[in-house]
Amino acid sequence: MTAPGSVFAVGGAGVDLEGFERELRALRAEAVAALGPDDVAHLKKLERWGLACTALGYATAWLGPNPVSMALLSLGSTSRWTIIAHHVLHKGLDRLPGTPARLTSKGFATGWRRLWDWPEWMDPQAWCHEHNVLHHAYTNEVADPDLVEHNLEALRRARLPTVVKWALLALSASTWKATYYAPNTLQVLQRRRRRTPGDGRTQRDDGRGPETTLDAFDPRTPEGREVWRAMLPYALARFALVPALFAPLGPLAALSVALNSLGAEWLSNLHTFLIIVPNHAGEDLARFDGPPASRGEWFLRQVQGSVNFRTGGDVNDFLHGFLNYQVEHHLFPDLPPRAYQRLQPKVMALCERFGVPYRQASVWARLRHLVRVATGAASMRR
Repeated sequence: MTAPGSVFAVGGAGVDLEGFERELRALRAEAVAALGPDDVAHLKKLERWGLACTALGYATAWLGPNPVSMALLSLGSTSRWTIIAHHVLHKGLDRLPGTPARLTSKGFATGWRRLWDWPEWMDPQAWCHEHNVLHHAYTNEVADPDLVEHNLEALRRARLPTVVKWALLALSASTWKATYYAPNTLQVLQRRRRRTPGDGRTQRDDGRGPETTLDAFDPRTPEGREVWRAMLPYALARFALVPALFAPLGPLAALSVALNSLGAEWLSNLHTFLIIVPNHAGEDLARFDGPPASRGEWFLRQVQGSVNFRTGGDVNDFLHGFLNYQVEHHLFPDLPPRAYQRLQPKVMALCERFGVPYRQASVWARLRHLVRVATGAASMRR
């Protein structure tokens, strides 16, 4: 028998939340027990692939502006964020013996190692709070700072031709790491710092605030100056210092590296936007107006509000930044990439058995869903 209140309606079907939670916890225990040195070796292999892309990109970048160098540099940057930083900062390898300190959540990208371990626009500490804490705890709630439908409400409501909305969305995707993720993550961290004991605010309040993105860049404020201090080291290193290292090969070589770096930045923005943003947006996915009533409902929401891309094979998964296992990652955020490969068919079978819709499609199909929501042509399920 099922206890009162433990059946939750999903698309007209009843789901045994207690049983669903119990079996998911069993899957997690099985996944954790299977972790070992092979998982550390697997992440190191993926790291080598990304570093090889970066090395080959720079090895050819000085020859002249070209799409091959741009693509290689872009893939190196993308994999460094979505595979290495993402899983390491989620503590994916912390529990495994033999994990080097640089691949633990406490040792990665800290202090001087930031530009070495994870050269990127975002401040690692700010990204951890915005993503690991708020996005994962409050997925597709208004408290989720990455709720696409809410963040793009102005574009959705704008009385503009659809083609103009498409162009604005493409422009945003071309720059989103610097214009959205870097300032937004720091604003979220700054809100957390402003919380004081007894002020009545909770962690849930961190996700939203009165500030605009332009406020984040205001150099007249301490918060604005912090954003610039976080972003400028990466910009100077990537687009000035590294190209200058090629100056002994001639001014055209240095200029070529700079232009290829700019092209790689554009491609990396588009690539990361493509494999990150559609994960939780679409008229077939749910958003929520309040907190879940139980842990079982929280587990259910991770499946209702997430979608996988095509999975299977290290090359395919590498190109997707291992973000094609979004359902499994949101159920169990603190596992290494290889664990999700093993879990995916088991989670899918479990969802089918409990009558929980498990969504998986190509990244291009999910992009169409995202564009419909972003432009106001469709809305997410409530």
